Amino acid sequence: MNVSPTALAPTGSGGQGPADGARPRKSAALVILLCFVSIVFDGYDLVVYGAIVPSLLKYEAWGLTPVETGAYGSYALAGMFIGAILVGYLTDVVGRRKVLLVSITMFSMLMVATALAPSPELFGLFRFLAGLGLGGVIPTAIAVTVEFSAPHRRNFNNALMFSGYAVGGILAALLAMLLLGSIGFRGMLGIGGLPLITVVPLLFFLLPESPAYLRARGRHEEAAQVVRDYGLHAPEDEAPAASPASADAPARTQNRLRTILSGRWAAATLLFCLAGIAGQTLVYGLNTWMPQLLILADYSLTSSLSFLLTVNIGAVLGVVVSSRLADAFGPRPVTAFSFFSSGAALLLMGTGIMPLWAMYLLVAVVGFGSIGAQILVNGFVATYFTDATRATALGVTLGIGRIGAVLAIAGGGVLVASQLGNFVNFSVWSIAALVGILAVLAVPRKKADRVTATR
Repeated sequence: MNVSPTALAPTGSGGQGPADGARPRKSAALVILLCFVSIVFDGYDLVVYGAIVPSLLKYEAWGLTPVETGAYGSYALAGMFIGAILVGYLTDVVGRRKVLLVSITMFSMLMVATALAPSPELFGLFRFLAGLGLGGVIPTAIAVTVEFSAPHRRNFNNALMFSGYAVGGILAALLAMLLLGSIGFRGMLGIGGLPLITVVPLLFFLLPESPAYLRARGRHEEAAQVVRDYGLHAPEDEAPAASPASADAPARTQNRLRTILSGRWAAATLLFCLAGIAGQTLVYGLNTWMPQLLILADYSLTSSLSFLLTVNIGAVLGVVVSSRLADAFGPRPVTAFSFFSSGAALLLMGTGIMPLWAMYLLVAVVGFGSIGAQILVNGFVATYFTDATRATALGVTLGIGRIGAVLAIAGGGVLVASQLGNFVNFSVWSIAALVGILAVLAVPRKKADRVTATR
């Protein structure tokens, strides 16, 4: 794609200036910030469940076993699997803005319902339904962030936005350390309902509709106005993105799904799904079960929660650096290194010979290499596929990736119940890291891989 020097001039929002050189009236950075805030509570939900697992196991009224606790934790991921798969269809029908609003509203209300659940069966049901809502948040937020970013900043902006995931984890760990003893697991889950009165109003008044969606519906003048308002780059020349308004939305979704599952895109989609399974196995397995695994390794609950905090701090700090490298050298080698670092750190943690300071350092590396790798995989997918297929590709790869999350959370309960040694408890997760490395390195190359640094 030929882009003029004027169009490449970055604006204060991090997007590209409009073709006529006019200064954008609105900030694309604000759009990315709104996506960041939306992701925070996804991260909160992930880590808060890991923080409350010990409390759930001790809750005599329910008498849950580790296997049951893992199963109930996995229900939310099963819902997210379905929600993420559906997002490509829903964004075609109602637009990305409405999908984000409805998804967060649904998730928030059901988090409150989960906190009030009178039985473990309803607890699991509400977790599943909350997952349906949450499943649409991540792929939509990523697609919007990439669309409102300059091409040479897409990996970095996506990483900054998605660091909200780890920030939510940090908040969950901190609040668990401060409040879990006084408000219990129900109070910690109830905090997940806050987006309903904080995030949703901000999105309603400040989030614009996606230009790609507007173009797909034939609303080209509105799309052009958004591009001018936010100083965005020129759209890619794609027939699917410019489908007439009369085109049937389900048919377009089927076409886009068919596109990423056929021809030269099929192998990439399959490998990205495999990398997503590996990444989410690490993220959800470790964030859910690390506190309990550390308790089994003779660390106190307070220490295990501080380790959980360190995981997410390591993810935030590491991904800011790695995303810059991904923009400069391409996401492939940086993502592979992230997976490698987490696998190596887990093997070292399993030896049981590390002093306390070294364990904290290794836990931070695990955070960078698990959450960081998943963030980079998402960015890789978002920049690999076209504007027309991006949301569909993200929905499919994130949705299929939830298989890893479900297996990890449920499998972690089996692992704890098996009472195996510390080395097995930690090192078994490094298998997922190895799968992630191989999948990322095997993704077919495109010309864009070689020119990313020059854009």
